[in-house]
Amino acid sequence: MTATFTLAELGWAPDFMRQLELAEVGAATPCRISAVHRSRVDALGETGSTSLIPPSGLSTAEIAVGDWALSDGPRLLRLLDRRTCLARRAAGTGAGRQLIAANVDTLFVVTSCNADFNPARLERYLALAMGAGVVPVILLTKADLSEDPENWRERAAAVDPGVAVRTLDALASDVGKSLEQWCRPGQTVALVGSSGVGKTTLANTLVGAARSTAPIRENDAKGRHTTSARHLLPMTGGGWLIDTPGMRELRLTDDDEGIAALFDDLDALARTCRFNDCSHQTEPGCAIRAAVAEGRIDPDRILRWEKLRREDRYNSETLAEAHSRDRGFGRMVRAATRDKAKLRRDR
Repeated sequence: MTATFTLAELGWAPDFMRQLELAEVGAATPCRISAVHRSRVDALGETGSTSLIPPSGLSTAEIAVGDWALSDGPRLLRLLDRRTCLARRAAGTGAGRQLIAANVDTLFVVTSCNADFNPARLERYLALAMGAGVVPVILLTKADLSEDPENWRERAAAVDPGVAVRTLDALASDVGKSLEQWCRPGQTVALVGSSGVGKTTLANTLVGAARSTAPIRENDAKGRHTTSARHLLPMTGGGWLIDTPGMRELRLTDDDEGIAALFDDLDALARTCRFNDCSHQTEPGCAIRAAVAEGRIDPDRILRWEKLRREDRYNSETLAEAHSRDRGFGRMVRAATRDKAKLRRDR
């Protein structure tokens, strides 16, 4: 028998209700997307689970797990505006965005108390969350296997003192209790992190299910992907979980606000440089370089900040801008080739 949920249990809120047109009230059925397939989507509503066919003009690539939609029988009529949306630049050379999850309240950034721990990767996930208006929480798994879990907690907290950090054993029965403030009825959390950090184990504990997990390579603490698709799953505490496949690459795009929020101290300091367009390299009166010289700022953090800003600007190009840049580079290469050939002839 298919489980049924009230709209409130699914996370329905007044701001979604206000998006309905008068003719849609009572005629169209609100539902929440629980899985996205190649040509259809699964959705949860007050009558249970259903499979929907998107309308022409709406690709499943434009639909995210966690979206709210209106349906009429087996037809998906339209999507409602999202409260929040997590996305990254799609793989490959295109300028498209790949949706990760929608209408997420909290992003659980999962890493482990071993060689997987990477401050630069954590900063990427935190910037992703902050840019989307989602509350990030760092979860340090495998604390039970560490000789000094407090040291790992302090290292994670140093990435951003304003972000909550929890150390845990993903198999422990009290995991739900330690995370309950973010997993209350109607709330939605998403799990992100690299493969092998215990995301599947943690997800199993939170939803009270058992899915297979893959072995971990001892030399680098990495594992294989065991979650191959995103699903909206009910947690035992009443909230909703969106598990995601382990990400080998998270390329930020349109996340300048998230990067600014994560590095707000550096942004504020940069505004005190003598020149507005200071590159923090050789210009006189650079407040960033002065702070590094005085030992007030970790120079590695400066490099990570600048790298994320450059990457976000590059990845946020429109497809037309990317093509224009590529054409310009191609013209430059062809001109250089012609000049080189002319030089050889002149000799």
